[in-house]
Order: sequence, then C-alpha cells, then structure tokens
Amino acid sequence: MEGAVQVEELTSGASGRIIPVFKNVRRSVFSSASIRRAVIFFQSIVLWFIFHLRRCRQHHHRPPPPSSPSSKRKFSFRRRELEEDVLRRRALAEEIQMVKSSVDDDWSSQCHATTSLFFGTGRNALFCRSWLPVAGEIRGILIIIHGLNEHSGRYADFARQLNSCNFGVYAMDWIGHGGSDGLHGYVPSLDHVVADTGSFLEKIKSDHPGKPCFLYGHSTGGAVVLKAASYPYIQELLEGIILTSPALRVTPSHPIVGAVAPIFSLVAPRYQFKGANKRGIPVSRDPAALVAKYTDPLVYTGPMRIRTGHEILRISSHLMRSFKSVTVPFFVLHGSADKVTDPLASQDLYNSAASKYKDIKLYDGFLHDLLFEPEREEIAQDIIDWMVRKLSCHHS
Repeated sequence: MEGAVQVEELTSGASGRIIPVFKNVRRSVFSSASIRRAVIFFQSIVLWFIFHLRRCRQHHHRPPPPSSPSSKRKFSFRRRELEEDVLRRRALAEEIQMVKSSVDDDWSSQCHATTSLFFGTGRNALFCRSWLPVAGEIRGILIIIHGLNEHSGRYADFARQLNSCNFGVYAMDWIGHGGSDGLHGYVPSLDHVVADTGSFLEKIKSDHPGKPCFLYGHSTGGAVVLKAASYPYIQELLEGIILTSPALRVTPSHPIVGAVAPIFSLVAPRYQFKGANKRGIPVSRDPAALVAKYTDPLVYTGPMRIRTGHEILRISSHLMRSFKSVTVPFFVLHGSADKVTDPLASQDLYNSAASKYKDIKLYDGFLHDLLFEPEREEIAQDIIDWMVRKLSCHHS
C-alpha cells in the first residue's frame, strides 16, 4: 500500500513532480543510497514475481470457460465503447471555434482554418488543425505539439497572433488526446508520438515546398519535439524548434516508483492510480484560464495510467543524457515559478547544448502554461520575434 501512495506523486497535471538532481552531490557505487536503490529494485522484482504467480495460480484453479463467445462479446463491447468515445471526442474537437473574431480584428476573413485526419503509427487517425493566412506570402510554418492531457484546439489564440505576422500554423493531437484515436489520456509509447511528429512534419513540408518550418512543443510535447529534432533526417527539415516549459528532468518523488514503473507498465499498462492527476498544482496565474482548461471536456483530468507515466520518465531520462549532443537551433522559454517542470533543466539544456544558434528566456514568477498566462501575447510575440530573427539570419 505504501508503494501505491508514492506512485501518485508521479503525475501532476502535465508531466510529473520535479525534483532537481545533480546538485554537486558526490555519489559512490557503494554509497548507502545506491545500495538502498538496489534493494528496492530487487524487492520490486520479487513483488512482480509474487503478483505473477498469484495470477497464474488463480488462472490454474479457475474452471475453463465453457466457450469463447462471452470473452469475445466482452472484448467487442470494450472496443465499441472505445470507438464511441473517440467519435464523441472527435465531434467535440470539430465543434471548437478555430477562428474567434473580435470587433477590431476580423480574423475570419484573414485566415483559412481547416481540420483533417492524419494517419500515424499503427494507422491511428490523428486529429489535425491548420490556420493559414489568406493575404500575403507565408513567411514560415509553425507546427504545434501540445502538452500531456490537452489538445490542439487550445492554441487558436496563439495561431491568430502567428497568422497576423504571416506565419502558417499546423497542430496535431497525439494518440489518446483531443479528437485522435486511442483511449483518452493514455499514451502507449512516446516514441510513437515522436515518429508521428516526424511524419506530420514531412507531410507539411511536401505540401509547402520551400517554406521554412519550425516545431513548437509544450511541456511533454517539448520533450517530444526535442527528441524528434535529434534525428538528422528530421533536423534537416527544420529551421528551428521552440520549447515552452519542456519536461526535461522528470523524476519520481521516491526511488521505488522508478524501479516499479517499468515492470508494472508491462503488467498493467492502463492501470490508474486514484488521485494521481494532482490538479491542485497551479499552471497559470490567470483564474479564467484555469477554469477554461479544467472544464474543457477534451482535456483529460483523470488519474494517469502507469504506462503513460513510465513513458514520460523514460523520455526525460533519455534527454537528460543527451543535452550535449543537441545541435538543432532552439529557443527555450520557462517560468521561474513553474511547479510542474523544472526551469533549471531548461537552463542546463541551454548551457550544455552544442547548438550554434540557441536562446533562452526565463520569466520571473511565471507558471507552467506560458501561453495561458496573463502575459500570453507578449510571450507569443517573443516566439514570433525569435523566428523572424532566425529567418533573417538564415537568409543573410
């Protein structure tokens, strides 16, 4: 029971509880901490075997089912239930107003907004959006990869500001998010999200030959974008990447979580820990933005599933080891008061990356969802200005 309580701290809104590490602590192979972690790891293996043996015994003593039709009916019901939920979410995604015009700004006449389906890894249908300016030549294209549990429809205001500066915008809902296929809030593999991001970028480049493209990722989406850009064939297609509040140093609050997560993500990948969504951690200083987020039916607010949490820990661990090999041009933005992801990790990325063109901006006192803070327009303008400078540098 104690382990279950600790696992709840694996999640907090977007990615996980963050604990800064590597604070000049000298560790030895035979230190008490290392020995303790090893003991916990072996204990978790023993627990897994006990769990597995109990299931085997229960299965051995259980009388065989009279026939398979009942299990097939149950599977068919669950599949139909999942399909109905996807269709319901997709309908909600279609209903989102992509172009919000005001008296002073008739965006509807200046923007061509569309929705579509893109087929990603495993032929999963992924819900996509695009906002393209009608007048003037497109200077470049920004592709938005949203954060965990949210969806692309939340970025319509950001798209409006980008369109006003003649940047085209595309966005894609991950698997299990927004109007895309999959169990809501469940991510079986972030590597698949990385692959889908690369494939989506390739399609957009083919649709807009010669147009410079940028990838934007928020929170866990930032981790996805950074990993995608580490592949040379994807980096060649990019002018640069923008990361807001990236999930770069995500660690569980207790070593046993890290030891048990890989095992249980295989044994019970969809298992949810009650109360693990941690909605109490504020992600914006704008009360209206918080209400809008957590009353949005397309924003997943349920407990995180084990596999999803493990995938976040896994990609974070990979990126932490790879900072020095980062060569893609990037701009990382982070709020200094972010309690969901670690601003110090963004600083470490900036300090360690080998990229020749890189920038960082830390916003004093700002929280996690930077583009939903009261100063969202100024932050969006910082992103636009960086892209303009990067394009100017490229053409000079």
